[in-house]
Amino acid sequence: MNIIILGAGQVGASVAENLAGESNDVTIVDSDVECLHALQDRLDIRTVAGHASHPKILTQAGAENAEMMLAVTDCDEVNIVACQVAATLFNTPNKIARVQAPEYLERPELFQHDGAPVDMLISPEEVVTDYIHRLIDLPGSLQVLDFADGKVQLVTVRAYYGGPLVGHELETVREHMPDIDMRFVAIFRKGRPILPKKKTIIEVDDEVHFIAAREHIIPVMSELRRLGRPYRRIMIAGGGNIGTGLAHAIENEHDIKVIEHNSKRAKLLSEELNSTIVLLGDAADKELLLEESIEDVDVFIAVTSDDEANILSSMLAKRLGAHKVMTLINRPAYANLVESDIIDIAISPQQVTISSLLARVRQGNVVVAHSLRRGAAEAIEAIAHDHSKVVGRPIEKIKLPRGASIGAIVRGEEVLIAHHDTVIQPEDHVILFLIDKSRIHDVEKLFQSSRLSIF
Repeated sequence: MNIIILGAGQVGASVAENLAGESNDVTIVDSDVECLHALQDRLDIRTVAGHASHPKILTQAGAENAEMMLAVTDCDEVNIVACQVAATLFNTPNKIARVQAPEYLERPELFQHDGAPVDMLISPEEVVTDYIHRLIDLPGSLQVLDFADGKVQLVTVRAYYGGPLVGHELETVREHMPDIDMRFVAIFRKGRPILPKKKTIIEVDDEVHFIAAREHIIPVMSELRRLGRPYRRIMIAGGGNIGTGLAHAIENEHDIKVIEHNSKRAKLLSEELNSTIVLLGDAADKELLLEESIEDVDVFIAVTSDDEANILSSMLAKRLGAHKVMTLINRPAYANLVESDIIDIAISPQQVTISSLLARVRQGNVVVAHSLRRGAAEAIEAIAHDHSKVVGRPIEKIKLPRGASIGAIVRGEEVLIAHHDTVIQPEDHVILFLIDKSRIHDVEKLFQSSRLSIF
Protein backbone atom coordinates (compact mmCIF):
# COMPACT_ATOMS: atom_id res chain seq x y z
CA MET A 1 0.00 0.00 0.00
CA ASN A 2 1.20 3.51 -0.83
CA ILE A 3 0.97 5.50 2.41
CA ILE A 4 1.87 9.11 3.22
CA ILE A 5 2.44 10.02 6.86
CA LEU A 6 2.35 13.70 7.80
CA GLY A 7 4.37 14.37 10.95
CA ALA A 8 7.57 12.68 12.09
CA GLY A 9 6.91 13.03 15.81
CA GLN A 10 6.49 10.12 18.18
CA VAL A 11 3.17 8.98 16.69
CA GLY A 12 4.23 9.41 13.06
CA ALA A 13 7.62 7.76 13.57
CA SER A 14 6.08 4.77 15.36
CA VAL A 15 3.45 4.31 12.66
CA ALA A 16 6.15 4.54 9.97
CA GLU A 17 8.27 1.94 11.75
CA ASN A 18 5.33 -0.47 11.99
CA LEU A 19 4.17 -0.04 8.41
CA ALA A 20 7.52 0.16 6.62
CA GLY A 21 8.38 -3.39 7.58
CA GLU A 22 5.24 -4.79 5.92
CA SER A 23 5.99 -4.18 2.23
CA ASN A 24 4.23 -0.82 2.27
CA ASP A 25 5.60 2.16 0.36
CA VAL A 26 5.83 4.77 3.11
CA THR A 27 6.61 8.47 2.66
CA ILE A 28 6.87 10.71 5.72
CA VAL A 29 6.58 14.50 5.61
CA ASP A 30 7.89 16.91 8.24
CA SER A 31 9.57 20.30 8.45
CA ASP A 32 12.32 18.96 10.73
CA VAL A 33 15.07 17.87 8.32
CA GLU A 34 17.28 16.33 11.02
CA CYS A 35 14.42 14.22 12.29
CA LEU A 36 13.70 12.98 8.78
CA HIS A 37 17.35 12.08 8.23
CA ALA A 38 17.39 10.08 11.46
CA LEU A 39 14.29 8.14 10.39
CA GLN A 40 15.62 7.49 6.91
CA ASP A 41 18.86 6.11 8.35
CA ARG A 42 17.03 3.33 10.20
CA LEU A 43 13.88 2.75 8.12
CA ASP A 44 13.25 1.86 4.48
CA ILE A 45 11.10 4.92 3.82
CA ARG A 46 11.05 8.03 1.65
CA THR A 47 11.05 11.48 3.26
CA VAL A 48 9.97 14.94 2.13
CA ALA A 49 10.83 18.12 4.03
CA GLY A 50 8.22 20.86 4.15
CA HIS A 51 4.88 22.04 5.51
CA ALA A 52 2.54 19.06 5.73
CA SER A 53 -0.63 20.69 4.34
CA HIS A 54 0.89 22.60 1.42
CA PRO A 55 -0.24 21.23 -1.99
CA LYS A 56 3.27 21.50 -3.45
CA ILE A 57 4.74 19.42 -0.62
CA LEU A 58 1.98 16.81 -0.89
CA THR A 59 2.65 16.60 -4.62
CA GLN A 60 6.33 15.95 -3.92
CA ALA A 61 5.29 13.24 -1.47
CA GLY A 62 3.33 11.49 -4.23
CA ALA A 63 -0.17 12.27 -3.04
CA GLU A 64 -1.64 11.68 -6.50
CA ASN A 65 -0.82 7.97 -6.15
CA ALA A 66 -1.35 7.57 -2.41
CA GLU A 67 -3.93 5.08 -1.18
CA MET A 68 -3.88 6.44 2.37
CA MET A 69 -2.79 9.59 4.14
CA LEU A 70 -2.21 9.70 7.88
CA ALA A 71 -2.11 13.30 9.11
CA VAL A 72 -0.61 12.97 12.59
CA THR A 73 1.28 16.24 13.15
CA ASP A 74 0.97 17.98 16.51
CA CYS A 75 -1.34 20.64 14.99
CA ASP A 76 -5.03 19.76 14.58
CA GLU A 77 -5.59 22.46 11.98
CA VAL A 78 -2.70 21.31 9.80
CA ASN A 79 -4.04 17.75 9.89
CA ILE A 80 -7.56 18.80 8.99
CA VAL A 81 -6.47 21.10 6.15
CA ALA A 82 -4.11 18.42 4.79
CA CYS A 83 -7.05 15.99 4.53
CA GLN A 84 -9.08 18.64 2.71
CA VAL A 85 -6.24 19.27 0.26
CA ALA A 86 -5.77 15.54 -0.29
CA ALA A 87 -9.47 15.06 -1.02
CA THR A 88 -9.88 18.10 -3.27
CA LEU A 89 -6.68 17.96 -5.31
CA PHE A 90 -5.68 14.30 -5.24
CA ASN A 91 -8.87 12.35 -4.48
CA THR A 92 -7.02 10.33 -1.82
CA PRO A 93 -9.35 7.44 -0.86
CA ASN A 94 -8.39 7.10 2.84
CA LYS A 95 -7.69 10.17 4.95
CA ILE A 96 -7.02 9.88 8.69
CA ALA A 97 -6.49 12.95 10.88
CA ARG A 98 -5.09 13.15 14.38
CA VAL A 99 -7.22 15.59 16.39
CA GLN A 100 -6.48 16.46 20.01
CA ALA A 101 -8.66 19.45 20.91
CA PRO A 102 -11.84 18.39 22.75
CA GLU A 103 -13.66 21.26 21.02
CA TYR A 104 -13.24 19.46 17.70
CA LEU A 105 -13.78 15.96 19.03
CA GLU A 106 -17.08 16.96 20.60
CA ARG A 107 -18.41 17.98 17.17
CA PRO A 108 -17.74 15.03 14.82
CA GLU A 109 -20.32 16.38 12.38
CA LEU A 110 -17.71 18.95 11.35
CA PHE A 111 -15.82 16.20 9.55
CA GLN A 112 -18.71 14.34 7.95
CA HIS A 113 -19.31 16.44 4.86
CA ASP A 114 -17.39 17.87 1.93
CA GLY A 115 -16.24 20.88 3.93
CA ALA A 116 -13.71 18.82 5.91
CA PRO A 117 -13.55 15.35 4.32
CA VAL A 118 -11.82 13.28 7.01
CA ASP A 119 -12.54 9.55 6.77
CA MET A 120 -11.35 8.78 10.29
CA LEU A 121 -10.59 10.92 13.30
CA ILE A 122 -8.03 9.64 15.77
CA SER A 123 -7.26 11.09 19.16
CA PRO A 124 -4.32 9.36 20.86
CA GLU A 125 -5.40 10.89 24.15
CA GLU A 126 -8.90 9.42 23.91
CA VAL A 127 -7.57 6.04 22.77
CA VAL A 128 -5.14 5.86 25.70
CA THR A 129 -7.83 6.98 28.15
CA ASP A 130 -10.17 4.19 27.00
CA TYR A 131 -7.31 1.69 27.21
CA ILE A 132 -6.50 2.61 30.82
CA HIS A 133 -10.19 2.57 31.70
CA ARG A 134 -10.42 -1.10 30.59
CA LEU A 135 -7.38 -1.97 32.74
CA ILE A 136 -9.04 -0.35 35.74
CA ASP A 137 -12.27 -2.27 35.14
CA LEU A 138 -10.36 -5.58 35.17
CA PRO A 139 -7.87 -5.55 38.09
CA GLY A 140 -4.88 -7.81 37.51
CA SER A 141 -4.92 -7.53 33.71
CA LEU A 142 -1.94 -6.30 31.70
CA GLN A 143 -3.93 -5.78 28.53
CA VAL A 144 -7.63 -5.95 27.63
CA LEU A 145 -8.69 -5.97 23.97
CA ASP A 146 -12.26 -5.97 22.67
CA PHE A 147 -13.51 -7.83 19.60
CA ALA A 148 -16.92 -8.15 17.97
CA ASP A 149 -18.28 -5.06 19.74
CA GLY A 150 -17.10 -6.33 23.12
CA LYS A 151 -18.66 -9.80 22.91
CA VAL A 152 -15.18 -11.33 23.05
CA GLN A 153 -12.10 -10.14 24.92
CA LEU A 154 -8.46 -11.05 24.63
CA VAL A 155 -6.84 -10.54 28.02
CA THR A 156 -3.21 -10.70 29.09
CA VAL A 157 -2.27 -11.59 32.66
CA ARG A 158 0.91 -12.54 34.46
CA ALA A 159 0.75 -15.92 36.18
CA TYR A 160 1.50 -15.49 39.89
CA TYR A 161 2.66 -17.95 42.47
CA GLY A 162 -0.41 -19.53 44.06
CA GLY A 163 -2.64 -19.49 40.98
CA PRO A 164 -4.56 -22.81 40.63
CA LEU A 165 -3.17 -23.46 37.12
CA VAL A 166 0.45 -22.53 37.84
CA GLY A 167 2.65 -25.62 37.68
CA HIS A 168 0.00 -27.62 35.87
CA GLU A 169 -0.71 -28.53 32.25
CA LEU A 170 -3.13 -26.34 30.30
CA GLU A 171 -5.54 -29.20 29.70
CA THR A 172 -6.33 -29.30 33.43
CA VAL A 173 -8.22 -26.02 33.06
CA ARG A 174 -11.17 -28.10 31.85
CA GLU A 175 -11.27 -29.85 35.21
CA HIS A 176 -11.48 -26.55 37.06
CA MET A 177 -13.96 -24.92 34.65
CA PRO A 178 -16.00 -27.65 32.93
CA ASP A 179 -18.76 -25.22 31.94
CA ILE A 180 -16.55 -22.43 30.57
CA ASP A 181 -15.07 -22.50 27.09
CA MET A 182 -11.91 -20.47 26.50
CA ARG A 183 -8.63 -20.70 24.62
CA PHE A 184 -5.03 -19.86 25.40
CA VAL A 185 -3.63 -18.17 22.28
CA ALA A 186 -0.05 -17.39 23.35
CA ILE A 187 2.36 -17.52 26.26
CA PHE A 188 5.46 -15.36 26.56
CA ARG A 189 8.10 -16.73 28.91
CA LYS A 190 11.05 -14.44 29.62
CA GLY A 191 10.15 -12.52 26.47
CA ARG A 192 10.07 -15.56 24.19
CA PRO A 193 6.82 -16.83 22.60
CA ILE A 194 5.40 -20.28 23.25
CA LEU A 195 2.50 -21.74 21.28
CA PRO A 196 0.16 -23.24 23.90
CA LYS A 197 -0.41 -26.99 23.74
CA LYS A 198 -2.47 -29.24 25.98
CA LYS A 199 0.67 -30.40 27.81
CA THR A 200 2.17 -26.91 28.18
CA ILE A 201 2.83 -26.15 31.86
CA ILE A 202 2.18 -22.62 33.14
CA GLU A 203 5.09 -21.21 35.12
CA VAL A 204 5.28 -18.30 37.54
CA ASP A 205 5.68 -14.94 35.72
CA ASP A 206 4.47 -16.32 32.38
CA GLU A 207 2.68 -13.66 30.36
CA VAL A 208 -0.48 -15.48 29.32
CA HIS A 209 -2.82 -14.34 26.53
CA PHE A 210 -6.26 -15.95 26.50
CA ILE A 211 -9.54 -15.34 24.75
CA ALA A 212 -13.07 -15.90 26.01
CA ALA A 213 -16.55 -14.49 25.95
CA ARG A 214 -16.68 -11.30 27.98
CA GLU A 215 -18.70 -12.87 30.80
CA HIS A 216 -16.12 -15.64 31.29
CA ILE A 217 -13.02 -13.47 31.61
CA ILE A 218 -12.92 -13.16 35.41
CA PRO A 219 -13.37 -16.90 36.12
CA VAL A 220 -10.50 -17.68 33.73
CA MET A 221 -8.28 -15.03 35.33
CA SER A 222 -8.88 -16.60 38.72
CA GLU A 223 -7.24 -19.81 37.43
CA LEU A 224 -4.01 -17.99 36.65
CA ARG A 225 -3.59 -15.66 39.59
CA ARG A 226 -5.18 -14.45 42.77
CA LEU A 227 -7.83 -11.97 41.75
CA GLY A 228 -7.17 -8.46 42.92
CA ARG A 229 -9.87 -6.58 44.74
CA PRO A 230 -11.72 -3.95 42.66
CA TYR A 231 -9.85 -0.65 42.54
CA ARG A 232 -11.42 2.04 44.69
CA ARG A 233 -8.77 4.65 45.48
CA ILE A 234 -6.97 5.95 42.38
CA MET A 235 -4.35 8.67 42.15
CA ILE A 236 -3.59 10.25 38.76
CA ALA A 237 -0.34 12.14 38.19
CA GLY A 238 -0.92 14.70 35.44
CA GLY A 239 -3.93 16.84 34.65
CA GLY A 240 -3.49 16.99 30.87
CA ASN A 241 -5.96 15.63 28.33
CA ILE A 242 -5.42 12.00 29.35
CA GLY A 243 -5.52 12.61 33.11
CA THR A 244 -8.58 14.83 32.83
CA GLY A 245 -10.42 12.48 30.48
CA LEU A 246 -9.70 9.52 32.74
CA ALA A 247 -10.88 11.35 35.85
CA HIS A 248 -14.09 12.36 34.06
CA ALA A 249 -14.69 8.75 32.98
CA ILE A 250 -14.20 7.04 36.35
CA GLU A 251 -14.87 9.59 39.10
CA ASN A 252 -18.44 8.37 39.67
CA GLU A 253 -17.25 4.84 40.48
CA HIS A 254 -13.94 5.54 42.24
CA ASP A 255 -12.30 7.87 44.74
CA ILE A 256 -10.01 9.97 42.54
CA LYS A 257 -7.17 12.36 43.30
CA VAL A 258 -5.34 14.22 40.51
CA ILE A 259 -1.92 15.82 41.06
CA GLU A 260 -1.20 18.77 38.72
CA HIS A 261 1.87 21.03 38.99
CA ASN A 262 0.47 23.98 37.00
CA SER A 263 -1.67 26.25 39.20
CA LYS A 264 -3.91 27.53 36.37
CA ARG A 265 -4.53 24.04 35.09
CA ALA A 266 -5.21 22.74 38.59
CA LYS A 267 -7.77 25.50 39.19
CA LEU A 268 -9.50 24.70 35.90
CA LEU A 269 -9.63 21.00 36.74
CA SER A 270 -11.10 21.67 40.15
CA GLU A 271 -13.94 23.53 38.43
CA GLU A 272 -14.48 20.95 35.65
CA LEU A 273 -14.42 17.76 37.71
CA ASN A 274 -17.19 16.86 40.12
CA SER A 275 -16.06 14.56 42.94
CA THR A 276 -12.35 14.39 42.04
CA ILE A 277 -9.89 16.00 44.47
CA VAL A 278 -7.33 18.12 42.60
CA LEU A 279 -3.95 18.62 44.29
CA LEU A 280 -1.48 21.32 43.27
CA GLY A 281 2.03 19.92 43.48
CA ASP A 282 4.73 17.61 42.16
CA ALA A 283 3.79 13.93 41.79
CA ALA A 284 7.39 13.01 42.69
CA ASP A 285 7.17 14.90 46.01
CA LYS A 286 7.56 12.26 48.71
CA GLU A 287 5.99 14.43 51.41
CA LEU A 288 2.93 15.15 49.25
CA LEU A 289 2.39 11.47 48.50
CA LEU A 290 2.72 10.50 52.15
CA GLU A 291 0.40 13.31 53.20
CA GLU A 292 -2.21 12.02 50.75
CA SER A 293 -1.92 8.44 52.10
CA ILE A 294 -0.23 6.88 49.08
CA GLU A 295 -0.06 3.59 51.00
CA ASP A 296 -3.87 3.33 50.72
CA VAL A 297 -3.95 3.95 46.95
CA ASP A 298 -5.04 0.94 44.89
CA VAL A 299 -3.53 2.19 41.66
CA PHE A 300 -1.24 5.14 40.87
CA ILE A 301 -1.41 6.24 37.22
CA ALA A 302 1.28 8.59 35.86
CA VAL A 303 0.17 10.25 32.61
CA THR A 304 2.15 13.49 32.33
CA SER A 305 3.88 14.37 29.04
CA ASP A 306 7.30 13.74 30.60
CA ASP A 307 8.55 10.12 30.54
CA GLU A 308 11.15 10.67 33.23
CA ALA A 309 8.64 12.33 35.55
CA ASN A 310 6.19 9.47 35.02
CA ILE A 311 8.81 6.82 35.73
CA LEU A 312 10.22 8.53 38.83
CA SER A 313 6.83 9.33 40.38
CA SER A 314 5.61 5.77 39.71
CA MET A 315 8.69 4.19 41.27
CA LEU A 316 8.35 6.45 44.29
CA ALA A 317 4.63 5.75 44.66
CA LYS A 318 5.20 1.98 44.53
CA ARG A 319 8.00 2.12 47.11
CA LEU A 320 5.80 4.20 49.40
CA GLY A 321 3.07 1.60 49.30
CA ALA A 322 0.82 2.09 46.25
CA HIS A 323 -0.67 -1.31 45.43
CA LYS A 324 -0.18 -1.02 41.66
CA VAL A 325 1.28 1.57 39.28
CA MET A 326 0.58 2.26 35.60
CA THR A 327 2.98 4.50 33.74
CA LEU A 328 2.62 6.28 30.40
CA ILE A 329 5.93 6.02 28.53
CA ASN A 330 6.43 7.44 25.05
CA ARG A 331 9.91 6.11 24.34
CA PRO A 332 9.73 2.37 23.51
CA ALA A 333 13.23 1.78 24.87
CA TYR A 334 12.14 3.12 28.26
CA ALA A 335 9.00 0.99 28.29
CA ASN A 336 10.96 -2.22 27.73
CA LEU A 337 13.41 -1.34 30.48
CA VAL A 338 11.12 -0.31 33.31
CA GLU A 339 8.18 -2.73 33.15
CA SER A 340 9.13 -4.79 36.16
CA ASP A 341 8.22 -5.59 39.73
CA ILE A 342 8.19 -1.84 40.43
CA ILE A 343 6.25 -0.53 37.45
CA ASP A 344 3.40 -2.95 36.87
CA ILE A 345 2.15 -1.73 33.50
CA ALA A 346 4.06 0.46 31.06
CA ILE A 347 1.63 2.02 28.59
CA SER A 348 2.92 2.99 25.15
CA PRO A 349 0.60 5.59 23.58
CA GLN A 350 2.14 4.88 20.18
CA GLN A 351 1.28 1.18 20.27
CA VAL A 352 -2.22 1.86 21.58
CA THR A 353 -2.75 4.45 18.84
CA ILE A 354 -1.37 2.18 16.12
CA SER A 355 -3.95 -0.45 17.04
CA SER A 356 -6.71 1.99 16.12
CA LEU A 357 -5.08 2.61 12.72
CA LEU A 358 -4.21 -0.95 11.75
CA ALA A 359 -7.69 -2.02 10.64
CA ARG A 360 -7.57 0.73 8.00
CA VAL A 361 -4.25 -0.55 6.70
CA ARG A 362 -5.06 -4.23 6.87
CA GLN A 363 -6.68 -5.95 3.88
CA GLY A 364 -8.71 -9.12 3.46
CA ASN A 365 -11.82 -7.92 5.33
CA VAL A 366 -9.98 -7.16 8.58
CA VAL A 367 -12.27 -5.03 10.76
CA VAL A 368 -10.29 -4.86 14.02
CA ALA A 369 -6.55 -5.08 14.59
CA HIS A 370 -4.53 -4.69 17.78
CA SER A 371 -0.77 -4.31 18.05
CA LEU A 372 0.76 -6.39 20.85
CA ARG A 373 4.10 -6.64 22.60
CA ARG A 374 5.55 -3.38 21.28
CA GLY A 375 4.42 -4.23 17.75
CA ALA A 376 5.97 -7.72 17.51
CA ALA A 377 2.62 -9.56 17.66
CA GLU A 378 -0.87 -8.77 16.49
CA ALA A 379 -4.47 -9.81 17.12
CA ILE A 380 -7.06 -9.30 14.40
CA GLU A 381 -10.76 -9.77 13.71
CA ALA A 382 -11.57 -10.67 10.11
CA ILE A 383 -14.88 -11.37 8.37
CA ALA A 384 -15.07 -14.66 6.49
CA HIS A 385 -16.99 -13.85 3.31
CA ASP A 386 -18.09 -16.33 0.64
CA HIS A 387 -15.35 -17.57 -1.69
CA SER A 388 -12.56 -16.96 0.82
CA LYS A 389 -10.19 -19.84 1.60
CA VAL A 390 -11.44 -20.31 5.17
CA VAL A 391 -15.19 -20.67 4.59
CA GLY A 392 -16.64 -24.18 4.79
CA ARG A 393 -13.49 -25.68 6.24
CA PRO A 394 -12.76 -26.96 9.74
CA ILE A 395 -9.97 -25.05 11.47
CA GLU A 396 -7.63 -28.04 11.41
CA LYS A 397 -7.74 -27.98 7.58
CA ILE A 398 -6.86 -24.29 7.26
CA LYS A 399 -3.20 -23.67 6.46
CA LEU A 400 -2.46 -20.94 8.94
CA PRO A 401 0.98 -19.30 8.89
CA ARG A 402 3.43 -20.48 11.52
CA GLY A 403 2.73 -18.80 14.85
CA ALA A 404 -0.88 -17.94 13.98
CA SER A 405 -3.87 -19.37 15.81
CA ILE A 406 -7.62 -18.87 15.64
CA GLY A 407 -8.99 -18.10 19.08
CA ALA A 408 -12.70 -17.51 18.65
CA ILE A 409 -15.51 -17.09 16.15
CA VAL A 410 -18.49 -14.78 16.56
CA ARG A 411 -21.54 -15.93 14.60
CA GLY A 412 -24.28 -13.37 14.97
CA GLU A 413 -24.73 -13.05 18.73
CA GLU A 414 -23.11 -16.43 19.47
CA VAL A 415 -19.50 -16.70 20.67
CA LEU A 416 -17.74 -19.92 19.65
CA ILE A 417 -14.32 -20.69 21.08
CA ALA A 418 -12.27 -22.25 18.29
CA HIS A 419 -11.60 -26.00 18.27
CA HIS A 420 -9.93 -28.14 15.64
CA ASP A 421 -13.26 -29.32 14.16
CA THR A 422 -15.02 -25.94 14.19
CA VAL A 423 -16.19 -25.12 10.65
CA ILE A 424 -16.11 -21.48 9.58
CA GLN A 425 -19.29 -20.22 7.94
CA PRO A 426 -19.91 -17.19 5.70
CA GLU A 427 -20.02 -13.88 7.61
CA ASP A 428 -18.36 -15.34 10.71
CA HIS A 429 -16.11 -12.91 12.56
CA VAL A 430 -12.86 -14.82 13.08
CA ILE A 431 -10.43 -13.65 15.79
CA LEU A 432 -6.80 -14.61 15.27
CA PHE A 433 -3.56 -14.15 17.19
CA LEU A 434 -0.20 -13.85 15.43
CA ILE A 435 2.98 -14.28 17.41
CA ASP A 436 4.98 -13.08 14.38
CA LYS A 437 3.41 -9.98 12.84
CA SER A 438 5.45 -10.42 9.66
CA ARG A 439 3.01 -13.20 8.71
CA ILE A 440 0.05 -10.82 8.59
CA HIS A 441 -0.16 -10.70 4.79
CA ASP A 442 -0.45 -14.50 4.64
CA VAL A 443 -3.44 -14.26 6.98
CA GLU A 444 -4.99 -11.45 4.93
CA LYS A 445 -4.84 -13.63 1.82
CA LEU A 446 -6.86 -16.35 3.55
CA PHE A 447 -9.77 -13.96 3.95
CA GLN A 448 -9.66 -12.46 0.47
CA SER A 449 -12.30 -13.62 -1.99
CA SER A 450 -11.01 -16.19 -4.47
CA ARG A 451 -13.86 -15.60 -6.92
CA LEU A 452 -12.63 -14.46 -10.31
CA SER A 453 -14.33 -11.61 -12.12
CA ILE A 454 -14.93 -12.02 -15.87
CA PHE A 455 -15.21 -8.83 -17.94
